[in-house]
Amino acid sequence: MRLRRKTREVLVGSVGIGGSNPIRIQSMTNSATKDVEATVQQVLRLQEAGCEIVRVTVQGMQEAEACEKIKNRLVAQGCTLPLVADIHFFPPAAMRVADFVEKIRINPGNFADKRAIFQEKSLSESAYAAELERIEEKFAPLVEKCRSLRRALRIGTNLGSLSDRIMSRFGDTPRGMVESALEFARMCRKMAFHDLVFSMKASNPKLMVEAYRLLVQEMDVLGWDYPLHLGVTEAGDGRDGRVKSAMGIGALLLDGLGDTIRVSLTEDPWEEMRPCQQIIHCVERVRGETGVRPWLQGMLCPRERKIPAPPLHRDGTVWLTWGGEDCVVASVIEDLGFELRGEGIKKGLLGVDGIFLRENREWPAEMQGLERAGLFCGCVEEGDVRADAFAPMEWMKKRPKPFLLQVDVRDSATWYAALQKFPDVLILKAKHPSLQEVRKFFAWLELQSTQPPVVFHVDYPGLTEEELLIAASMEVGALFLDGWGEGIWLEGGSLAFLRQLSFSILQAARMRMSKTDFIACPSCGRTLFDLQQVNRRIQERTAHLPGVKIAIMGCIVNGPGEMADADFGYVGSKPGKVDLYVGKTCIEKDIPFENAEDRLVALIQAHGRWLDP
Repeated sequence: MRLRRKTREVLVGSVGIGGSNPIRIQSMTNSATKDVEATVQQVLRLQEAGCEIVRVTVQGMQEAEACEKIKNRLVAQGCTLPLVADIHFFPPAAMRVADFVEKIRINPGNFADKRAIFQEKSLSESAYAAELERIEEKFAPLVEKCRSLRRALRIGTNLGSLSDRIMSRFGDTPRGMVESALEFARMCRKMAFHDLVFSMKASNPKLMVEAYRLLVQEMDVLGWDYPLHLGVTEAGDGRDGRVKSAMGIGALLLDGLGDTIRVSLTEDPWEEMRPCQQIIHCVERVRGETGVRPWLQGMLCPRERKIPAPPLHRDGTVWLTWGGEDCVVASVIEDLGFELRGEGIKKGLLGVDGIFLRENREWPAEMQGLERAGLFCGCVEEGDVRADAFAPMEWMKKRPKPFLLQVDVRDSATWYAALQKFPDVLILKAKHPSLQEVRKFFAWLELQSTQPPVVFHVDYPGLTEEELLIAASMEVGALFLDGWGEGIWLEGGSLAFLRQLSFSILQAARMRMSKTDFIACPSCGRTLFDLQQVNRRIQERTAHLPGVKIAIMGCIVNGPGEMADADFGYVGSKPGKVDLYVGKTCIEKDIPFENAEDRLVALIQAHGRWLDP
């Protein structure tokens, strides 16, 4: 049985979280909670799709009262799916809605504190203690009510939505997230309330993973055993949203951390179910593996990544294998991310760095222009059982080639022998890589006198491209998040798909920012515009800006704080109005909705980040 961190069981209605329960799947409605019928229909559809716990936004008393009607309607239709009320800024709503729902989610950054303005707040120890007493006075009635009614409570901190009080002392950091949550947990424990679940969400998977690991380390010291809800917040949509979510959630689940999950996509809520199910399936597929668990080994922060030399890209390398079966050269060139321009070939921003031809195949003469355009070309030649050599073809031998050597991660007997040949690049090959075995390899490599850069060569035979996306994001992405490896070489899908996925994984790991990074909330009952449509339109206009991070947030609750990692922000502030941000600073307020997208483009241009498509 796969090792999973042991936690206490917390009941959310009849659904158990933690303990011996399976990993639970959660989602959130995006209908206006006051629209009882629409919300009921979304909950029913989520249940049909496989959701086990549903969250609804409760921003005021009207929404709290609507929850009673929603709950009654669901029960009348035989739906016992537990409801979670999402509370920001208004404790009275939490007190009221606790009568009807099975769980309350509070954000410690704004439950009793005012909205952060990202200004340093100098407090003496006595003043800080007085602030905690003030918060406890507001929080204690809810804790007592949850205890008496047997309601569960999620203490959910998000990077960027911490209070100025916390940020002044600990920074807008994973440490600040953890300390903010622990403050509220101590108040709960003081009142002998233990039906707690923690979450530590961020739009950056690397920081999200670090925050959860830090929390677990602190809980282990304290002897606490509360369950964890995992999620990458504001992940966006499509392939990139799934890659970010699978990477952050998967990295922790593979380490044995996490009891419930949500994949937060800027799509219809039920579209989140399939990626959740695939992540859990991928975790179950590797059950039986034990080994290195970062929270036990002090690996809280990623190791410092070394900058490799050619033929590797300094920020993360993408290699692919071509079987030579497609003789339409123009199509192959396009699939590799290159462009035919006149008689020459030009590498695009998402052009791969290397291509290897399978043995017993021949390079078309037209492909020779790829190397001149910056593509590293080689051919797979059969070596002995334990290692393959990669050598250039005759027409590629005009200049020296680096020595590449491949080893199997499961064959530790060959590791030392490979290093004795002093390869320029070591290729670590695996099928469905064992995360723990790969970590053992890198632990061994750290002890050696020579440490060549490593490219992960992973084959995923028999998987659909949808399944491959989740598996590679989890398994290879988890290693990148920890600072291991300099490149990715995937097999098992089409050239175009593998290329796009590889670049998405590198970008999600914050290694190679080769395209626009969109941070978009999944929408909820607070959203002030059609988030999905706006997100699509903004992407159409700005998707060609490599490395620019753009946040699209449906309401002022999630922006500006939770988009603090973005370069530019588009935030619904009032009905029909949008605020625009540069970083955490509001630059333009109350822009009419119909003009907001044009103004966003103008803002990007004014700050020198625009490129003509």
